[in-house]
Amino acid sequence: MSLLSTEWTALLYLAAAACFILALKGLGNPRTARRGNLIGATGAAIAVLTVFLSTDLDNVPLIVGVILVGALIATPVSRRVQMTAMPQLVALFNGVGGGAAAIVGLLELAHVETQFAAGAIAFTVFVGAVSFSGSGITFAKLQGILPGRPLIFPGQAWAMGLVLIAAVALAVVVVIDQWMLGAALLLVLGLVAGVLLVNPVGGADVPIVISLLNAFTGLAVAASGLVLGNVLLLVAGTLVGASGTILTRAMASAMGRNVSGIIFGALKGGSTAGSTAVSDRPVRSSSAEDVAILLAYAQRVIVVPGYGLAVAQAQHTMAELASTLEGKGIEVVYGIHPVAGRMPGHMNVLLAEANVPYEQLKEMDEVNPQFKTADVVLVVGANDVVNPAAKTSPGSPIYGMPILDVAAARQVVFLKRSMRPGFAGIENELLYEPQTTLLFGDAKASLTKVLSAVKNL
Repeated sequence: MSLLSTEWTALLYLAAAACFILALKGLGNPRTARRGNLIGATGAAIAVLTVFLSTDLDNVPLIVGVILVGALIATPVSRRVQMTAMPQLVALFNGVGGGAAAIVGLLELAHVETQFAAGAIAFTVFVGAVSFSGSGITFAKLQGILPGRPLIFPGQAWAMGLVLIAAVALAVVVVIDQWMLGAALLLVLGLVAGVLLVNPVGGADVPIVISLLNAFTGLAVAASGLVLGNVLLLVAGTLVGASGTILTRAMASAMGRNVSGIIFGALKGGSTAGSTAVSDRPVRSSSAEDVAILLAYAQRVIVVPGYGLAVAQAQHTMAELASTLEGKGIEVVYGIHPVAGRMPGHMNVLLAEANVPYEQLKEMDEVNPQFKTADVVLVVGANDVVNPAAKTSPGSPIYGMPILDVAAARQVVFLKRSMRPGFAGIENELLYEPQTTLLFGDAKASLTKVLSAVKNL
């Protein structure tokens, strides 16, 4: 028996939807991101409780048991995950959402009465399956289970085309006849399509595809809301789909690429691909003590963080070094590229963990004019986002990508573990410029040595 009236149910769903909207607003700024997360979680809790109180549910103990099992798995995983593995976690969560939407669609097919509802189910099943398998492949690539480079076989574009044609044909049959076996086959085709979609994508394009698949999941959830007649699912799915689409376009724009080029170009092997090639060209290297002297006698220092900073978990050491330099009267700011790390905001969150003041974080458009007045730019773990090839080499896979204009600085100190290229698999000409000095080693160990030397000056 329902414990809530229709009016109260609608009001609570409205409150949950408002929480989701406010959560997205809060997540748009690092200062309010934590509050946005809490508001979103509150909205989800309201939505789940409303379902329990307003619906005559069967198998309530089984439903509660499954929720508890999911919570027992997800809570410790989320708490222990490193910042470097956050994109993988996002991919997994996204895939689970898409898979859940596909399963709901299959189960509801036996209860639909209109072709419109059957069409929504066909869409949910296929797109949800694409998101599930595609997210699994992105997780495997980022985790190192699969190679990060594009995985391509002859005729892959034709295979993808045939899968899409077969999916459309099956969807038509499902709409007309509500054929359960056809829907199951549509699910299988969606799983295959997700693998074919993501396998050819490599390197820096993988996080963009995660965002695209997130949009797919949102659309699948919105379609399931139409099937179930649940307005909240429709609103939540639409919000996720719209925000995922906007984020995908923003990330692609930040890399000077377009989404269609990433997806369809990947089928031809055109995405950015990682490389293990190591250059033997001579570079100018230095010691931690020499770098400390260079920093201590500067007036203005710009730090450019990247994935290497996250891998080394060196954000706290970097923040302490910056504070020490500020104590000597040196101005320190951080130049943040939109796609530094593995996802938008990766560096912002990483530095926030180390209590770096938000005012010191400068986005690309703001910091680029400041490089020419910087005495020293300290590049920690970044590579492709400062590579001049994006401006000077038309044949480069990153050509046209907006970059941080580090080359304009008077002195550049590059902290690198080795001469191995970044995601794009190309040499960084900045490493060979006369104003560039390299400090080889693990970022945390190198920064610790530099910090100790600065304190002793």
